Amino acid sequence: MYAMTGKLNAQTGKRDELVEILLSASRVVAQLPGCHAYIVNEDVVDETCVWVFEMWNDKDAHDSSLKDERVKSLIAEAMPLVGGAPSGVELRVAGGHGINPS
Repeated sequence: MYAMTGKLNAQTGKRDELVEILLSASRVVAQLPGCHAYIVNEDVVDETCVWVFEMWNDKDAHDSSLKDERVKSLIAEAMPLVGGAPSGVELRVAGGHGINPS
């Protein structure tokens, strides 16, 4: 399994709006093949920071999701709310509660 976590910093006062767009994205990717999780998290210390955790069958499934017109539209809607370049890391799922890394 392939996973990634990303950090996005919203422009001041725009985090709630960014979170709503990301939650919309979670509903879209839930319908796409290979998506196991798309979890949106608000940082409890930094009022501009949002963390997104995604888990997919593989990197190809994730990359394919970025070609979906609905996903592309939500990315375009979110980008003006983001202050600076997103950062994150790619992960290989080793296991744990709630997953089966076949």
